[in-house]
Amino acid sequence: MNPNRLFRASQIALIVTAMSFALRTTTTAAWVTQFHESNERIGWANGAALWGFTAAMILGGPLVDAMGLGRTMVGALFGHIVGIVLTIFAWNYTSLFAGSLIFGIANGTVEAVCNPLIATLYPNDRITKLNHFHAWFPGGIVIGTLVNLALAKAGFGWQVQFATMLLPTVIYAFMFFGQKFPQTERVEQGVSTKAMFTACLSPLFIVMVICMLFTAATEFGPQSWIPAIMDNAGVSGTLVLTLITALMWAGRQTAGVVVHRVSSLGMLLFSAILATVGLYVMSHSSGAMLFVSAAIFALGVCFFWPTMLGTVSERFPNTGALGLAIMGGAGMLSASFVVPYVGRFYDNGIAARLTSGETVDSFAAAAKGTDAAVRWSSIQSSAGLEALGKVAVLPGALAVVFLILLLTWKKRPAGAASH
Repeated sequence: MNPNRLFRASQIALIVTAMSFALRTTTTAAWVTQFHESNERIGWANGAALWGFTAAMILGGPLVDAMGLGRTMVGALFGHIVGIVLTIFAWNYTSLFAGSLIFGIANGTVEAVCNPLIATLYPNDRITKLNHFHAWFPGGIVIGTLVNLALAKAGFGWQVQFATMLLPTVIYAFMFFGQKFPQTERVEQGVSTKAMFTACLSPLFIVMVICMLFTAATEFGPQSWIPAIMDNAGVSGTLVLTLITALMWAGRQTAGVVVHRVSSLGMLLFSAILATVGLYVMSHSSGAMLFVSAAIFALGVCFFWPTMLGTVSERFPNTGALGLAIMGGAGMLSASFVVPYVGRFYDNGIAARLTSGETVDSFAAAAKGTDAAVRWSSIQSSAGLEALGKVAVLPGALAVVFLILLLTWKKRPAGAASH
């Protein structure tokens, strides 16, 4: 068994997942136009990828114990190929929805396999290694964003951009091929299925699942709409998203230093506070301050996902792969709903700003540079920033919960909550 090769292959598989998020985000406006759908409907199509992710994560937890990590990973490979091809050749809204769903199932399977794989490979350094692994989610988003910028500038459509994901897919397939995978930690240690399910019903574990709903919604909800909203606010949405994801990548690379100085719950509390401040300031900003607030937001959300998984793996070890699957599934389930709801907030904000006689269709047809086009951009900007500000209530609530957990858990030995 080659742990380093398995770890690197896992990172590349996650890059494929992340590129899909980036490319979906940057093509949202194109899909609204091409398929003649509303922001909310396209939000639901994008949300299908998150539903597939959720289903695969939850079902994949017990599946990796039964089938093994390697065999389950083959399913992720197959789903990535089918999802990419179907999305590229989507001929209507239904086929676009189906492509998103299948791709999401593949993405969820990657998480269902790689999270317990890494926790098993590095039992004494889980939070750090999970942060290093998940650093390539924002890293992959940067890659996907740069692909969008380069190919769009060269005149290529979103279909060609999506096809580029086949390259890292082939690379991770090659790196995993012929490798021996370990058994999951739960199976290796002989923890019974009954003990696993009992641990998953622990009240404190359920609290962490609820927190995961909020952390994922905070991370994914705003980022899915930032490019479109920032473009209307007079700054490059692509550059803002690139800044956020680059800072998230850098932050997760430093997780080992941070977690050894403060507890994992301390990291989560600090993250929730920064995310709240970032979103609030963003909703009341313009110009350069949009980049500043985006940076604050990025430093807030960067540790959320991997640190939540690492904390559960350390404090609730008996939950095994199922526990990690439930956490990841809950996160993506939450994201699948918050993305279209931010779209709804956006649409409602636009409707509330239209005066008598003004319609979305009339503004959309306005020539660039005209008074109508300028007003339309202003309406979209203020409505979009307002929608992002509404999400700030989620990390604000998390800050309170993490503070309570920090005060009550700090005297508990690691793993005590799992018994």
